[in-house]
Amino acid sequence: MTNGKEIQRPRVLLSVATSIDGFIDDAGPDRLLLSNEADFDRVDEVRAGVDAILLGAGALRADDPRVVIRDGQRRAARVTSGKPEHPLKVTITASGRLDADLRWFHTGGDKVVYTTDAGAAVLAAEIGPLADVVSLGPEIDLARLLADLGHRGVAQLMVEGGQQVHTSLLAAGFVDEIHLAVAPLLAGDGPRFVGQARFPWPTATRWELADTITLGDVVVLRYLVNHDETRDLAWLRRAIALAERCPPSQTAFSVGACIVDENGRELAFGFSRETDAQVHAEESALAKLSDVGGAAGGDVDLTTATIYSSLEPCAARASRPTPCAQLIINSGIRRVVMAWSEPSDFVEAPDGIAVLEAAGVEVIQLSVEDQANYRP
Repeated sequence: MTNGKEIQRPRVLLSVATSIDGFIDDAGPDRLLLSNEADFDRVDEVRAGVDAILLGAGALRADDPRVVIRDGQRRAARVTSGKPEHPLKVTITASGRLDADLRWFHTGGDKVVYTTDAGAAVLAAEIGPLADVVSLGPEIDLARLLADLGHRGVAQLMVEGGQQVHTSLLAAGFVDEIHLAVAPLLAGDGPRFVGQARFPWPTATRWELADTITLGDVVVLRYLVNHDETRDLAWLRRAIALAERCPPSQTAFSVGACIVDENGRELAFGFSRETDAQVHAEESALAKLSDVGGAAGGDVDLTTATIYSSLEPCAARASRPTPCAQLIINSGIRRVVMAWSEPSDFVEAPDGIAVLEAAGVEVIQLSVEDQANYRP
């Protein structure tokens, strides 16, 4: 939140070329060219229409691409419209291992490298001023990455791989559109477009085929991902992942929570025992908004926001005067999505749902195991 202005996460487009058997490269030492010249030109045109292009560090190391707009007229048209000549170039590396001699650093426009706290120290020594280095914390946090790009004015993000980046974005539910170019050959072995993961939608979910383009011997399929069905499960997965950060306790549950606005932007997150031994996940997330005036009635309107929690918000507690269900009600939030009901281990007959619903808050409980596409 900056001066009360709404910042939306970018619309995320995955762009990929595969063989008929689903590989993005083969197992040989040289890069397998799957697209033809007509498809390369189509990709160049798509690049010219976006604000940023993301390529994973593994793909940078393997292929040493420039990632620029090749066509001069398209570059000129961007400048005429008030945009930079080339889109912002983005990469992700947890380790920070990137060679400063990579062509990616020395072509095109501005660059941003997202990394971890540990990776940031490595990058500071390796690449210096070649790119803006942003740490996402102790681990790669895609929600924070997209929020930062939104603050940079990125409305359209094109993601060109590799497999780990595509898989992570899909598993997190942050993909809006896919451009899949299929080449008429069999690779037999190598990396695939998407690896194994837990995806936040039922296996039988079918996306909308918005367009089919034939470019010589390559067919391009454009799919629209249905966020109406997947958004709640994706953010609930985020809350469950946050619960894994909780310090262990024999006398309290480990819970994660995040608050998301109606535009799909994460406003705050929290987890049990994040700041002290008694703090609850929902309480921690709401406290962060209170710091900027939100939960205290400032300029953050939470009436259209949703709080996602891995466990039913508590209606009674001994360590604090106000339980989480009441904190949610006081904040103005009118929608709660949760995974598991609170067991009666520490509170007899928990009734957080009843307290919330009595105050007019909509409570949705999702069965994660039944609805999510688990692929261990």
